[in-house]
Amino acid sequence: MPRGRRKKTSFRPSPATYALSLVKIILIKIGRIPLCILKFLSKILHFTFYIVHSVRQRRAVGRPKKLRLSKKTKIALAFFTFVIFISLYTAFILTAAYVLPTPAKLAYSEEPLTTEIYDRNGNLLYRFYEGKNRTLVQLSNVPKSLIQATLAIEDQNFYHHIGVDFSAIARTFYYNATTGSRQGASTITQQLIKNSLLTPEKTYTRKLREVILALWTERVYSKDQILQMYFNEAPYGGAIIGVGAASQTYFGKSPSELTLAESAYLAGLPASPTQFSPYGENPELARERQKEILQRMVVDKYITQYQADEAYKQDLNIKLLANDILAPHFVFYIRDQLVDKLGPRVVSQGGLKVYTALDLNLQGKVEQIVKDEVDELQNLNVQNGAAMITDSATGQILAMAGSRDYHYPGFGNFNVTLSLRQPGSSIKPVTYATAFKNGFNPGSIILDVPVVFKDEWGNAYAPVNYDGAFHGPVTLRQALGSSLNIPAVKLLATLGIDPVVKTARNLGITTFTDPKRYGLALTLGGAGVKMIDMMGAYGAFSQMGKLNTPTGIIKVTDSSGHILDEYKNSSKQAIPPDTAYLVTNILADDNARKMAFGSHSLLYIPGFDVAVKTGTSDNKRDNWTFGYTPKYVVGVWVGNPDNSPMNQALTSGVTGAAPIWNKIMHTLLDGTKPLAFEKPSILGVAGAIPKAMTRVTKIEDKLIFSDTFSSYSTPSAQAAIKELTTN
Repeated sequence: MPRGRRKKTSFRPSPATYALSLVKIILIKIGRIPLCILKFLSKILHFTFYIVHSVRQRRAVGRPKKLRLSKKTKIALAFFTFVIFISLYTAFILTAAYVLPTPAKLAYSEEPLTTEIYDRNGNLLYRFYEGKNRTLVQLSNVPKSLIQATLAIEDQNFYHHIGVDFSAIARTFYYNATTGSRQGASTITQQLIKNSLLTPEKTYTRKLREVILALWTERVYSKDQILQMYFNEAPYGGAIIGVGAASQTYFGKSPSELTLAESAYLAGLPASPTQFSPYGENPELARERQKEILQRMVVDKYITQYQADEAYKQDLNIKLLANDILAPHFVFYIRDQLVDKLGPRVVSQGGLKVYTALDLNLQGKVEQIVKDEVDELQNLNVQNGAAMITDSATGQILAMAGSRDYHYPGFGNFNVTLSLRQPGSSIKPVTYATAFKNGFNPGSIILDVPVVFKDEWGNAYAPVNYDGAFHGPVTLRQALGSSLNIPAVKLLATLGIDPVVKTARNLGITTFTDPKRYGLALTLGGAGVKMIDMMGAYGAFSQMGKLNTPTGIIKVTDSSGHILDEYKNSSKQAIPPDTAYLVTNILADDNARKMAFGSHSLLYIPGFDVAVKTGTSDNKRDNWTFGYTPKYVVGVWVGNPDNSPMNQALTSGVTGAAPIWNKIMHTLLDGTKPLAFEKPSILGVAGAIPKAMTRVTKIEDKLIFSDTFSSYSTPSAQAAIKELTTN
């Protein structure tokens, strides 16, 4: 070959290069390093071998031999280069694995999520969170206007860059150098990394990690996935994290309902949540930021100039910074129930969606009625009141006002509907239900005359009626309807305490745990009850003996929408249908209560079938009214938080809780179609009427003497009771 002519050769990679390619493929499959970084390192090594090959080619064409490499040297060089590459790669892998967080954590962030509680119509009642108020949203629920506004102001090239926008970095560097500003050029991906995986410190080391993780994240997730995670992790002010919480906090609506003006406003907050906060010292800055974003959207051709101008003119109606809890007694009752079932951490940080039975509109009316009526009772030394409404057929709680006002100083946050109070005569229907189960009927006669009961230690108990009078022979219908005390006590003595306690437990009253302590005063309210339990018992009377335990929860889902708990009708037959109907029939009979309350009192709702019972504790510390229809159960209590007695004018039971009950019942029933209580096809006690009447007559003959005083604890009385219960 003539001297000076260059032989045409093609570059063929050395065996080491092939080996590196194989290693690269393997490491990509099992490693966690971005492909772009691996390619960069590979090109450096490839270039090194190219230089070595060029030296060999120059020597082949007769050029001065500047470098002589033997075969062994080449092999050694290739080997050591390979070792260096593997070492560097291994070091990077270890750094990525043990120093840098993995982008995979973005998909299952362990940040606390906000639990939201709603009423039955989807109205938000309250949000529970610890540290951060954060609610996950799907990108499909983020309006197009918010996506466009965010891209316009934060990352115009989001769908085109690889996680780092080098052109934006160059522009920003030039702008900062010429103007003295300190603007950043972080992409949405970088902001996501900073908000979710890294600390907010401003150092070159953190920035380098941010860039590496941004490149890595773009290889792991799609653009839409990254954008969705950004909307769930971006800070919008204070403890508000994510657009879901921001939309609810500032505008009281879900993200999907945001307008263009609201979207542009929210899109400007993450850049500096404190500076642009509507609750800060300069709220006008957020409006200026909104205007800037609208103009950016015009430049990017997302909207027209006319749309931008119209959006900026709109009044945003930002909600006031306040504790916006609605139906607070009910909300915290629900929270406590969830804590018992799921644990406190899940409730406060799990991002639950809790759909309750409460009717917020009805709740507001009940709260106002209770407050207004308690104010009217000040002259009777009544300081507090509480009310509750349940659905008769399901037991679902429609309203719960635990006091006159949750925010009232001193005692407002105490929930009376869940506390132990003495029920007074409102517990009597349980005694009469037990009697009807044991063969008595509403027409049975019992003597309302003075009587003294003595226990085994000689202690005497002489019950009296609310009016201090004795009414002679009365039917059980009259005795229950007019709430006479002496017949109720005599009936309890005849039946025994244990059967009555058993009936109460069957009806859902959970507080009668020690029958030996109660004595005959049990039927007059001598043992404490909870309003919520009594609501269940009266609900059972309305449903022919089927108990539906009061419940406030319809459905609970986790942050991903999986159902954790759901209402299921689990009613049980607590008492026989005929027994429940007889109690209801008496309590709905206005004539039966005429003796005590007169005709057409506040307990009477014209045109409607309504059963009702009052109760006042003997010491005048508790005053109750419970009433129900086939559709609703309403319970009301009035009293004092310090347990001081109320005015004696409350003795009759229609001047305290009854007016509140009456107004609530009218609120529920006015303008609706009247419903009648269902009647059992066969009344099981019908055949027992003669025996029941005879039984009562025999008891009265043996126990009531001419001196008008007797005792059920005397040997003759006990013998008579034993004889009658045996026969």
